[in-house]
Amino acid sequence: MPINTFYVNILFSQYLKAKTVALAIFDLDNTLLDGDSDYLWGQFLAQQGYVDAVFYKKENQRFYDEYVAGTLDIFEFLEFSLKPLSQMDMDVLGKLHNRFMDECIRPIITTKSRALIQQHIANGDTLLIITATNLFITAPIAQELGIKNILATEPEIINKRYSGKVFGIPCFREGKVERLKEWLKETGGNLANSCFYSDSHNDLPLLEMVTKPIAVDPDDTLRSHAEMKGWDIMSLKD
Repeated sequence: MPINTFYVNILFSQYLKAKTVALAIFDLDNTLLDGDSDYLWGQFLAQQGYVDAVFYKKENQRFYDEYVAGTLDIFEFLEFSLKPLSQMDMDVLGKLHNRFMDECIRPIITTKSRALIQQHIANGDTLLIITATNLFITAPIAQELGIKNILATEPEIINKRYSGKVFGIPCFREGKVERLKEWLKETGGNLANSCFYSDSHNDLPLLEMVTKPIAVDPDDTLRSHAEMKGWDIMSLKD
């Protein structure tokens, strides 16, 4: 997709104020994407007949509403969302995900998101996606966006099949902070001259840690917090 260079330069200078950023961290759902990939995957499975449509749509919506409200029990949600992965082999899941990318994900990657990513790459920054959505769903999305580094909730794999359980620390709320600290230790990185783009108040623990927190199309709670703190607020919607 061609990128308007003039527009990218205006966007970047407005929100980063020409300051060098060593590490650019991005939330994924409702930030780089104009939608929620985890929610859409559940809807996609229901439409394809791989899960009970009525039950799954109802529960999928309930968990999404709880996430928005800040009351989500991440382990209850992961037990629900990872179970379908355990019921299919890897080949079937791979083919399903290819269709999911074409039908559900590429249409919600905005021009502005692609432009912002390309400007960070051109600036020589290290780019990292950090997301609560599981790695099966999000790894191909990160690849599509051209971002090599990703921290996501990891589904457990046993004997080349998903077990339906989570492996390690879920990458959610304070879990994002823990996972990021581990990653920085492993890579020898740090948060000096770092920025983090997010839409959600669930990411406040990490937003408070970086040099430059940026609220992207924020929910009401995050918008109020960002205004109080004087953080930049931007939109990546087309």
